[in-house]
Amino acid sequence: MKKYNFLSIILLGIAITSCGDTKKSDNSLFSFDESKFQAHYVPQEGIELGVLNPNSKEVDSVVYFVNDTKIGSKKGLDKLSFALQTQKLGYQNLKAVVYYNGENAQASTRIELVSNIQPKLLQYKIINTYPHDIGSFTEGLEFYKDTLYESTGLNGKSFLRKYDYKTGKTYQQVDLDSIYFGEGITFINNKVYQLTWQEKTGFIYNANTLKLEKTFTYDKDIEGWGMTNDGKYIYQTDKTEKIWKMDPETQKMIDYVNVYSGNSKIKAINELEWINGKIYANVWEKEAIAVVDPKTGAVEGILDMSGLRKFITAEPTDYLNGIAYNPKTKTIFVTGKNWDKMFEITVSE
Repeated sequence: MKKYNFLSIILLGIAITSCGDTKKSDNSLFSFDESKFQAHYVPQEGIELGVLNPNSKEVDSVVYFVNDTKIGSKKGLDKLSFALQTQKLGYQNLKAVVYYNGENAQASTRIELVSNIQPKLLQYKIINTYPHDIGSFTEGLEFYKDTLYESTGLNGKSFLRKYDYKTGKTYQQVDLDSIYFGEGITFINNKVYQLTWQEKTGFIYNANTLKLEKTFTYDKDIEGWGMTNDGKYIYQTDKTEKIWKMDPETQKMIDYVNVYSGNSKIKAINELEWINGKIYANVWEKEAIAVVDPKTGAVEGILDMSGLRKFITAEPTDYLNGIAYNPKTKTIFVTGKNWDKMFEITVSE
């Protein structure tokens, strides 16, 4: 087992699963030649694609696809080499359309592309400790103009709140209808975007007044979890290993990455924060924060936050959730669901 998988699985326990299995077609005429396939591939590698012809059909040509995108064709049973560097981390669905005797048949399988980045174990230092409303089921946390905003969950208890983090005094609060379970928030283009959990509904507020300006429906059949932005696009999570990229103007999903730590897929990515070009991500039910490259989904660093437990009043199931970066102080604020404290920290290697 590689060092970084040991770090993820044994030390912090945030890595969820590593499959590496293939998904084969039931086609009896042709199948992929998997004799030299590896359990996992990394982006710097390539793969040689070819099909087996157990019935000795007279093959005219084979057209190859990766994730339904044509990557090339070969005459007869010649093999095709394919570089993986442009593919997303995660499963690559392979398909071969074999043309023979005026007919065609398909073969399919899949391989798993994983990260070759070794995550660094990061350290944190507590700079200040502040009060946090123990009744707040924290789902989103973000600074806007040096003021902290928080979004909470649970039906009948969900709200968007603007408050003084030093004292806990509430400046303004918007309560959600009891049919909604509030989730992540982010500020972009002088608007506040807020997700809901399973209602597939999002809200857009005026950032200065918190007046609701628009309600939108998710364009994918997903749950709403965490949110952040890079100044141009919104990034959001959906309980899986995916981080989606959304156009804030249209609320349409335009891309995604799969989050991997080494060869381990990290599911249940939750609250997000964009910090210096990286995404800091809570992992649901884990006392850890993963630092993710938004371009690839590779985990580059891990923060073990389990040491905060000794400072708070909370149930074991009140999980770490809530990351906010204050650009004025260049410090990070973290808390959890129904925690009675919030911590201002700095992070270093």
